[in-house]
Amino acid sequence: MIGALDTPRQRSLGLLALGALGVVYGDIGTSPLYALRECFDPHKGLAITDSHIMAVLSMVFWSLTLVISLKYMFFILRADNRGEGGILALLALVKSKSGSTTRRFGTLFLVIGIFGAALLFGDAMITPSISVLSAVEGLKYVTPVFSPYIIPITIGILVLIFSLQRLGTGRIGSVFGPIMLIWFTTLGALGINSVIETPAVLEALNPYYALSLFWEDPGVAFLVAGGVFLSVTGGEALYADMGHFGRSSIRWTWFVLVLPGLFLNYLGQGALLMRNPGAASNPFYFLAPDGMLLPLVILSTIATVIASQAVISGVFSMTRQAVQLGYLPRMRITHTSAEEIGQIYVPLINVFLFIATVTLVLTFKTSTNLAAAYGVAVSMIMVITTLLAMIVAKRVWGINPIVVVVVGFLFLIIDGVFLFSNLIKIHDGGWVSLVIALFASICMLTWKKGRMILMDRLAQVRVPLKEFVANTEKRNITRVSGTAVFMTADPEGTPIGLTHNLLHNHVLHETVIVMNVTSESRPYVLNEDRVEIKEVGKRFYHVVAHYGFMQTPNIPRIIEMCRFHGMDIHWEEITFFFGRETLIATDRVGMAKWRENLFIFMSRNAQTAMEFFRIPPHKVIELGIQVEL
Repeated sequence: MIGALDTPRQRSLGLLALGALGVVYGDIGTSPLYALRECFDPHKGLAITDSHIMAVLSMVFWSLTLVISLKYMFFILRADNRGEGGILALLALVKSKSGSTTRRFGTLFLVIGIFGAALLFGDAMITPSISVLSAVEGLKYVTPVFSPYIIPITIGILVLIFSLQRLGTGRIGSVFGPIMLIWFTTLGALGINSVIETPAVLEALNPYYALSLFWEDPGVAFLVAGGVFLSVTGGEALYADMGHFGRSSIRWTWFVLVLPGLFLNYLGQGALLMRNPGAASNPFYFLAPDGMLLPLVILSTIATVIASQAVISGVFSMTRQAVQLGYLPRMRITHTSAEEIGQIYVPLINVFLFIATVTLVLTFKTSTNLAAAYGVAVSMIMVITTLLAMIVAKRVWGINPIVVVVVGFLFLIIDGVFLFSNLIKIHDGGWVSLVIALFASICMLTWKKGRMILMDRLAQVRVPLKEFVANTEKRNITRVSGTAVFMTADPEGTPIGLTHNLLHNHVLHETVIVMNVTSESRPYVLNEDRVEIKEVGKRFYHVVAHYGFMQTPNIPRIIEMCRFHGMDIHWEEITFFFGRETLIATDRVGMAKWRENLFIFMSRNAQTAMEFFRIPPHKVIELGIQVEL
């Protein structure tokens, strides 16, 4: 019997926690490389005094506590879509569970959610750039000889990262966790060593210091908040990767290792600044004991490579979700592991991210300059995630609306402070991620709308399947040997290819299958629920194949399942018929002319249905039709 879907959550908590350590926490785990340094950037106007150091450390501690420990660990992680997280999973959950009142605001929810998902592209461009560059910059503290080679070395590492994507993380994933275990242990050890020398820094846990800075100099505090925010970037990865590791392992790893390691390191950097304010140019590397700077640079570089890998893999995963949910056109998606459903490679996205990250490095040149562009996208994502989670809390969990508003408002205050402190960076480079997000969201919304218009236009000329079958049975139509499979996106109508085949060839195959592949709003569909088979006429079948938005359709596998359910069909006798639409932009009601042309361009460059569904070319016949949008 065909077995059920095997999920990663069936593994032991220990292995999942180690895996989460190597994937989920790479981004936030490398924040100590630059977060505190940016808080004391001279342009922010914050003098390096003991009281200001305490204030910044207090802001960092309470940001990690309220944003990550409280909001994400105990609130956002609950908002899962059958175990899966991320903005698109959350958006699908909102759409599937919303009531009639919410449907009046459906378009607004859709636009907000899609823009939030598009912001991840901007984040994925900047994260590898700033992480790798900030790590490699440590070489100039080893010896000034390396200074002219910082950018070439950074680009070389980025080339390596993106060139290895096609191999998948399966071969090297097993070492990610242990390396990050060493990394977080090192962070904690460096911090403890410094705190022991200046134990007074522990007073920074008192929120009084953070509040006093906002009270005494709100303008400077607001600017510093943009640097403090760098300490919580990566929080969205906790939610997005929940489906791979489960909330229990993510929570356990955070509280046992990651949070202590991070904050001990921040405390250590603060203690160092109290002893030596001149270390503000790079407090992380100045924590290194004598003779250990080069090994720390090497470990930091490896950690940033892992962090970059995690972000890139997350974008691949989100792209597949968008394709399955109908927000992006079909594109080539390669599974890099036979065992791990989440390990995929999307060549087009990989090339785009590579070009973008290298361009950012060459343009901004230093991690300090990149930090000015970093944070805008992530802070917006956090606001959008909170808003959508509030809707889920009310509509899905049934929590009292007053409680939802009060708790959500408190989180939005924090998110809002970070958002507006980062919006100041727009003119310094923050506009880059916003432009990319705006372009990506326009493409996603245009594709979704265009497909709806196309389906509507085709529905106007399609004959209902039941009516078509009834008419053919009344006529003496010749049946030829073999099986014909007609692919369609319309679950009710007759495929254009089927009507054209009968019109021009005047025959039907001995067995005819009209196949509709649907993507559900849930992440996974079990194998036993994969196919629905309905016999609508003599050896005339309607097959509906169900897939989750985290899964990639496999037509040969569907055929195998049809045989398992008793259909007398054989792969070597099957011919697949696909309709290929030639689209024409018009002034008809639907979309603006420029959006129609954008949709046509995306459609022409989309992966063919034959390739997407993994069907050998020699078994495919395409039949064309012109459609006026």
